[in-house]
Amino acid sequence: MANLEVSIGSLKLKNPIMPASGTFGEEMAAILDFNQLGALVPKSITKTVRKGNPTPRICETFGGMINSIGIQSKGLDYYQQITVPFYSKFSSPLISSISADSIDEFTEVSEKISQMEEVAALELNISCPNLKKDGMAFGMDANVTRDLVSAVRQVTDKPLIIKLSPNVTNIGVIALAAEDGGADALTVANTFIAMAIDVHTRKPKIGNVIGGISGPSIKPLVVRLIHQVYQVSNLPIIGCGGVMNGEDAIEMMLAGASAVQVGTANFVHPTVMLTILQEIQDYMEQYQITSLKEIIGKIEGSNQHDGMGSFN
Repeated sequence: MANLEVSIGSLKLKNPIMPASGTFGEEMAAILDFNQLGALVPKSITKTVRKGNPTPRICETFGGMINSIGIQSKGLDYYQQITVPFYSKFSSPLISSISADSIDEFTEVSEKISQMEEVAALELNISCPNLKKDGMAFGMDANVTRDLVSAVRQVTDKPLIIKLSPNVTNIGVIALAAEDGGADALTVANTFIAMAIDVHTRKPKIGNVIGGISGPSIKPLVVRLIHQVYQVSNLPIIGCGGVMNGEDAIEMMLAGASAVQVGTANFVHPTVMLTILQEIQDYMEQYQITSLKEIIGKIEGSNQHDGMGSFN
């Protein structure tokens, strides 16, 4: 049987498939065997209780959906007392996704969660708005990214995964800043800023007006981002954005991803991650691939040029 094991820094995974934060919850255990997943990534946790953004929070678009949940959270105490113990029952490692409004808050929450043995790794959602920078996301500024990662690195020995924003001019610069700060891996990427309007009511379809688009429509964009980050960074990459099936996951691995997060597809088919795992195994058997290391970053015919295409 093909070897599906992959490494994300010092974190060893039995396979490369895990959920994307915000698309996976405890209630899915009734229909999905969590023990078969490479890792478990619950919704991002914040220090205090947060209600989230006004409704409607989700709308369907062609080839995807826009969401603006607003990091709804039950707070750190609930996470430590209820959420972590629940996920610790499963053999798949728990990756805690963290969201915060300041570097100090990121550091405080990361330090407290790191003290829990049940937590295998941390994923910092640096697409959050930085209140000290007029609401600009942490991950839009290389210096802020480096400072944030460096500060958290000083308070934890856990593997540190940085979830990058795609809404930047040059994601490679941000990736290198995270690497310089002490990151162990990178998740590429979060949702793209988007908006939809109901032409009949002439009102935005999202209560917060603007949200983030996810789903199959963004996959080619994410594959490009993975490829660009892979060219400049030595860190393992977790691909995230638009994976609906095994071929999508393989495509991200060829671009440079060591593992893959599945998000929007979970809303369409709650057991899709297990299907994707089987399709990856079938692909490996078809092409006589014994280990996923044989395909990570092994895109052929690439001149490693990251210029823009055109119709000229």
